[in-house]
Amino acid sequence: MQTLYIHPENPQPRLIEQAAKLLQEDKLLVYPTDTSYAFGCRLGAKAALDKLKHIRELDDKHQFTLLCRDLSEIATYATVDNAQFKQLKAHTPAPITFILNATKDVPKKLAHPKKKTIGIRVPSNPIAQALLAAMDEPILTSSLLLPNDERVLDDPFDIEELLGNQIDGLINAGIKTTQLTTIVDMTSSIPEVIRQGAADVSTLLL
Repeated sequence: MQTLYIHPENPQPRLIEQAAKLLQEDKLLVYPTDTSYAFGCRLGAKAALDKLKHIRELDDKHQFTLLCRDLSEIATYATVDNAQFKQLKAHTPAPITFILNATKDVPKKLAHPKKKTIGIRVPSNPIAQALLAAMDEPILTSSLLLPNDERVLDDPFDIEELLGNQIDGLINAGIKTTQLTTIVDMTSSIPEVIRQGAADVSTLLL
């Protein structure tokens, strides 16, 4: 496993390039977001996605999320009407995952098999944003939760100890907040909070 020590506020471009290269080579990376650490891999990556599913013991019903730089990429992966787009614009970047109807461009493995939905998230974290810029495409992302363990891993040394032999890369940016993202289902006319996390979305629900 490769560990990259990246500054949380001013990510070093050379190290971001190294992290992006890992993703491009179908590797599974643990990286910091605006809440806690998360798993990340390239869209369409097979080996990394298999690893991720194995570590988290995810079945085919798992709702995956795409980390996007901004909303300009959203139309490729999710269908949103004008009202939804306005709400998303007012609430991004933020630690919120929006569940939206997936477009045909979303790889079948990633869209929810029954509901045909996809999670979309725009982070404010400088490392996550730098990584997205280097990749020039969204990253598949998943919470750093392990089976039968309620804890959100926030210390990179704990992550290294527990997952070192199962992941390919780790961006160590120091200890992060342990909160999870708030998940909001936007697929019906009234937004519904699926998981209350770091973000207060009361304004979104009006």
